Amino acid sequence: MAGGTRQLVFVVAFTVFLANCVDYDILFANKFVNHTDSSKVTLPDAFLPVDVCSARIRDNVFVIFILIISGVFWLHRLVKFIYNICCYWEIRSFYINALKMPMADLPYFTWQEVQARIIEIQKEHQICIHKKELTELDIYHRILRFKNYMVAMVNKSLLPVRFRLPLLGDTVFYTRGLKYNFELIFFWGPGSLFENEWSLKPEYKRGGNRLELADRLSSRILWIGIANLLLCPVILIWQILYAFFSYTEVIKREPGSLGARCWSLYGRFYLRHFNELDHELMSRLSKGYKASSKYMNCFMSPLLTVVAKNVAFFAGSILAVLIALTIYDEDVLAVEHVLSSITLLGVCITICRSFIPDKHMVFCPEQLLKVILAHIHYMPDHWQGNAHRYETRDEFAQLFQYKAVFILEELLSPVITPFILIFCLRRKSLEIIDFFRNFTVDVVGVGDTCSFAQMDVRQHGHPAWMSAGKTEASIYQQAEDGKTELSLMHFAITNPHWQPPRESTHFISLLKEKVHREAAGGQQGIIAENPAFTSTHSLQSDSEPRSLIANLLMGPPSLASLHLGREGSINPVSIGVSEGASALRSLSPVSTSLHLRGSYPSARLPRPDHPAVVAGRAMTGSGTDARTISSGSSAWEGQLTSMVLSEYASTEMSIHALYMHEMHKQQSRGEVSRHTWHRQESDESSESVNEDIEAARNFPRSSTFPTTSHHEGAAHQSGSQRRYGGTSDPGSFRAQRTARMPMGGWSEENQMGRHHDTVPEEGSEDELPPHIHKVT
Repeated sequence: MAGGTRQLVFVVAFTVFLANCVDYDILFANKFVNHTDSSKVTLPDAFLPVDVCSARIRDNVFVIFILIISGVFWLHRLVKFIYNICCYWEIRSFYINALKMPMADLPYFTWQEVQARIIEIQKEHQICIHKKELTELDIYHRILRFKNYMVAMVNKSLLPVRFRLPLLGDTVFYTRGLKYNFELIFFWGPGSLFENEWSLKPEYKRGGNRLELADRLSSRILWIGIANLLLCPVILIWQILYAFFSYTEVIKREPGSLGARCWSLYGRFYLRHFNELDHELMSRLSKGYKASSKYMNCFMSPLLTVVAKNVAFFAGSILAVLIALTIYDEDVLAVEHVLSSITLLGVCITICRSFIPDKHMVFCPEQLLKVILAHIHYMPDHWQGNAHRYETRDEFAQLFQYKAVFILEELLSPVITPFILIFCLRRKSLEIIDFFRNFTVDVVGVGDTCSFAQMDVRQHGHPAWMSAGKTEASIYQQAEDGKTELSLMHFAITNPHWQPPRESTHFISLLKEKVHREAAGGQQGIIAENPAFTSTHSLQSDSEPRSLIANLLMGPPSLASLHLGREGSINPVSIGVSEGASALRSLSPVSTSLHLRGSYPSARLPRPDHPAVVAGRAMTGSGTDARTISSGSSAWEGQLTSMVLSEYASTEMSIHALYMHEMHKQQSRGEVSRHTWHRQESDESSESVNEDIEAARNFPRSSTFPTTSHHEGAAHQSGSQRRYGGTSDPGSFRAQRTARMPMGGWSEENQMGRHHDTVPEEGSEDELPPHIHKVT
């Protein structure tokens, strides 16, 4: 925050100085300067006098306007900076006094250790007065309350971030500016849906005045969009200047940096689990970066490669001549534009080289995509088996974009964002109101949270993702792409002492039992029939080193040798630790460090009788995760132990993610399957049922979103009542979708599941509003 405030002052002041206080005629030698003592022109000669400079600034109305706007924004940032300093000071005091963690030792603590201490402090001092004990999920809910809502809205395709444009086709546009406006409207801005950081406004929890609230939200979005439109010139200038000052030096030093890739903002939300902290997400995506880059490099165009080679040859030839002339006589550099030509030719050659593939590389798209899936955990069904197609590559590029594309989108954001707010987001006002009412739960001691973040398989599970027979969710309530199931597994593995609901516990136990059983069967030679081996066997390729997953499943130590407890923790005593260390070198980002420091005793994994492992054995039943151990004779040894055990937890999640995708693929095999890369823009409220039926008829078919014909009918639904349906028979489960109702959901026939009660009258305050459930 402090850096941003200083950068704002510098960018504005420096830009105003360059525009009003520099005589460019002298700088470019278009005007001579008379010197009495020297004939050389110095840099101060190009600076205008102070009185001339100030007069030019005062006479320029546009500059004055920019300075006023920048000053207001700077004051806002300054107040926010001071507020954050106060908050950080309170956090520092909490860590030192309550958690007993000195600031000097804080970098050596893991998040699991901090979390375990918070839970223990709650038992002793009741820092949360509403409940006696805090759970890991309570802590995550407090930290990720708003981010879980955003992840859910991206998962349900509620936010207008995907567009079909002429010539460009399907396009994703989700920038930091657009994200800022979404959060401003929904969570913390004036007139937002939340009255504070933990509570949704009561009127948004009732369905009786939903139309009025939708109109109010639509009007607020309109005014915010108009404000963005009016401030567009100022924000655009700021974006251009900031990008220029930020990336010019980087481009000069590393011209190929614009050809590097990064995870897009949309990709980070699409791939994010519910209840996944920022450092957990970035660690997971960073592990998949190398494989993702290799996969995208598989699609080098032969024509582009030939053009790049020729351009590099011509540019290199000219550059070689200029360098030779410069070596012969340095006065060549004094010729106009010679130095600029040398610089530009060098940049051109560097850029061309980025389009020329390594002739010694062997690419296997399908296997690379499997490696990517092991880390990112989410992938549309139609990508599997189609990794070699450019359509798959283009869709993956929406998640893993060029750095240059990221910069361009941020530059265009001030211009495009107002139109998205005014013309796209406003149309979804009613659905947004319904979303927050239907998917908000009140958790004791936490406040209002997104119900999807509860990761309850019964409420939001998807039958196509191993939840058949365990979920009562209708199509409207189901999380897409297996988000509930994968998030549940990730959270359970990351926090092995968390106690999920009964249905979720049964789901986790059954899944782990299947993985262990089939892994053990694979060790006995039954490999081809097992999804665990089918999903991980392809990770072994000539272009990739032996991955940790493949080593665990197909070599020592095997998956069967990983003794996973009932809660999902990995028993470090039962692991062949020295063998596991060699396997870790292939997948872990710290493998190089382990290899280089392998000659030092502190870099080796502890023996079974080492104090760290003994402590882990003792803490297995004491409520402390073994992966949080940081004991040992040195801080490095404790960090290494925690790091390696955390690596095994990450590997365990990768195995389960691959297995679940393989089971999902086998389950959908034989059906007329389809997978929507996103939910179509069929969310607008229709004037007639016939229009809704036509939209449903045009909706692509898939096991994820089955459609029904108009003969199946649309159940009537009043404005004060909403019904969710779902079959309880797993053997005959067949979700049916009818015409979209005005509330933004679906009404279903043959409802055998539970029904929500009628919405109480507007003045009834005694009962909880509908769809707002009390969770203890």
